[in-house]
Amino acid sequence: MAGRSPDDHLLPPVPYLLTSVFIEGDLPAIRQRLVVIARECGLPGDRAGDWVIAVNELMANAIRHGDGRGRLHVWRDGDLCCEVRDWGPGFDARPYVRRRDRPPPSANGGMGLWIAQQMSQAMHIDSGPSGTVVVLRTSLVG
Repeated sequence: MAGRSPDDHLLPPVPYLLTSVFIEGDLPAIRQRLVVIARECGLPGDRAGDWVIAVNELMANAIRHGDGRGRLHVWRDGDLCCEVRDWGPGFDARPYVRRRDRPPPSANGGMGLWIAQQMSQAMHIDSGPSGTVVVLRTSLVG
């Protein structure tokens, strides 16, 4: 697909509903676009709001913990999915995967990933020295 970068090999070969490189000042406009996408995909009000919050948390993390920017891809393949990538130093994702209990407040954060996980059906994190990629899946059924 034209416009895809070499590290997009993990993404599905479907058209994107939205793709954007972002910095902090871009988040309000992207959130508005995400609301439209969620509604067009059939997510009801509260679930659409939860999805937008989850994606926003991931974008804010990319800015805060990455290098001040990130990349977002949104697609639909039966579920509503997004990928947020940054180019920061990475982190040990194991404590954040499938965490059920609310993390304690910390100067390093940790709430954003927990919130995103709580507001989606599945979250995958791949993090290392060349950056972090987080993929969220949200069911469009029920």
